[in-house]
Amino acid sequence: MGNNSELINVLIVDDSSLMRMIISDVLNSDARIKVIGTARNGEEAIQMAKDLNPDVITLDIEMPVMDGFTALKEILKTKFIPVLMLSGIAEKEADVTIKALEHGAFDFISKPKNVFDLSNEKIKNDFIERIVIAKNAVFHEIKKKPTQISILKKDIKKSENLKSIVVIGASTGGPKSLKQIIQAIPGEIPAAFLIVQHMPKGFTKSLSERLDFESLISVKEAGDGDEIKAGFAYVAPGDYQMLIKKDENDKLVIEITDDPPQRGHRPSVNVTLKSLFDTGFKNIVTVIMTGMGSDGSEGIKTIKQKNRGFIIAQDEKSSIVFGMPKAAISTGFVDKIIPLDLIAKEITDVVEVQS
Repeated sequence: MGNNSELINVLIVDDSSLMRMIISDVLNSDARIKVIGTARNGEEAIQMAKDLNPDVITLDIEMPVMDGFTALKEILKTKFIPVLMLSGIAEKEADVTIKALEHGAFDFISKPKNVFDLSNEKIKNDFIERIVIAKNAVFHEIKKKPTQISILKKDIKKSENLKSIVVIGASTGGPKSLKQIIQAIPGEIPAAFLIVQHMPKGFTKSLSERLDFESLISVKEAGDGDEIKAGFAYVAPGDYQMLIKKDENDKLVIEITDDPPQRGHRPSVNVTLKSLFDTGFKNIVTVIMTGMGSDGSEGIKTIKQKNRGFIIAQDEKSSIVFGMPKAAISTGFVDKIIPLDLIAKEITDVVEVQS
């Protein structure tokens, strides 16, 4: 821990004095947390991070003098401090938020339209939980793979046959880790990808676009009625459930619904897995990655008990938060526990065998 204390010492960075006050009140209401300073812009944040050595930083994106994204990159040059970005859902801020996660931010909090809603019990508890988990976060340098995607993508002939469907579930730490996996998948793979990343409404479109830009397969935010095709990845839209069903021509298509959250999650890995299982499709590969909670564990039990797929879990060392993989492993149904940098190859190898 950054300071000789059992308390989690937090630095708050926001250009709004009202936001600084509300966030301070929310965090100080928990006995485990102490707000040790507030900054009004990125420049102040960089200096205060050096002077105060906080355990966690909350960092607004849109600020005068220096914005949060620039400050994040500077702060992380010297040492790893878990940073939670505070983001509005406007398209520009959503895109910068995804970039911030790729550049080492631990997680983000979506700003409610009314700032006083941060004191709402559910939002408040979620904020506090993320601060507590961030304190114990492990920093992982993501390996960058140099590619000329835009040139290569045009030349790739996608497979006509959908042999396998790969369902990837992730939460905290997912966006950065997903990028490493998806950019290493061959474009002609005879498989489709269903990505369930726990994320609020407004952010999954930016995530999809950034993954698409970096990959040889085509990545899009899933839309109602999308046909599932080999060489494509479909990202469940934030705050909706992504179900799979068969249409009148017996083709697999996506159904986007506002069905209630399952165990607090919408989208939910369990919901997507169960709907895919119910279609009768047999060659399913499930990957449970970094994240809080246990989403996905119920779904993999169903699939493995009926011998309908292969289950991969990300290992503890490479997970930013080991909650979801740990819960999956504890079911006893996981076939392979591997580090992040081997997941893409494992997926490719399993799909080849299934084909």
